[in-house]
Amino acid sequence: MDFEFSVITGSLPALLAGAKLTWIITILGIIGGMVFGVLAGLGRIAGTQSLGEKPQGIFMPISVLVRYLSGFYVEVIRGTPIIVQAMFLYFAFPMLVRLVTDIERFRIEALTAAVITIVINAGAYIAEIVRGSVMSVNKGLLEAGMSLGISRFHLIVHVIGPIAFRRMIPPLGNQFIISLKDTSLFIVIGVGELTRQGQEIMASNFRALEIWLTVAVMYLMMTTVIAMTLRSLERKMKIF
Repeated sequence: MDFEFSVITGSLPALLAGAKLTWIITILGIIGGMVFGVLAGLGRIAGTQSLGEKPQGIFMPISVLVRYLSGFYVEVIRGTPIIVQAMFLYFAFPMLVRLVTDIERFRIEALTAAVITIVINAGAYIAEIVRGSVMSVNKGLLEAGMSLGISRFHLIVHVIGPIAFRRMIPPLGNQFIISLKDTSLFIVIGVGELTRQGQEIMASNFRALEIWLTVAVMYLMMTTVIAMTLRSLERKMKIF
């Protein structure tokens, strides 16, 4: 069987549509994951010296509760495969809602389930990146600023935040690439992303070599875009 470029050119429109959907899921998932990750990451170090003075009074048990809840979220998500999370959200969660609330027609669309899964999954890993980056900042900077009368909020925003963000960029780039590749797993819930499109085309023409080679190249191009963008940002922020 010869290698036929016509198979690739004929399949490109469908594959590009799948790639577009892959980007949509990834971008929305990363944006939501960043929100979840920052909140959970800061929550994991709430009430510790990493963010300044320890809370007093009623704020002490609240900070402990926030730490435990954030830790529970991170450990549960990191301890379960993303494909299981996607299938639970798409198949099992609507059944759970109907069981608890008696809402018979509740369901989650496949695309919505995919985005939510990326948000929740990426958020757990980003939380650890945020926590580690903040804790790596020299606490002497925080103590010096507070001794000068600068508020803890301003120190976190203008001192700890920028330094920690610079240190987050390389691991965040790695997580963004992982999240993009994880979208291929949503084939199990019927999302028409790049891998699903490749499977459907291959099932119709049985040209596995041409189709999967093209799919692999397209994934490589997309991950390269993310890697180059993050490298450019690193250079601009003078990260060495």
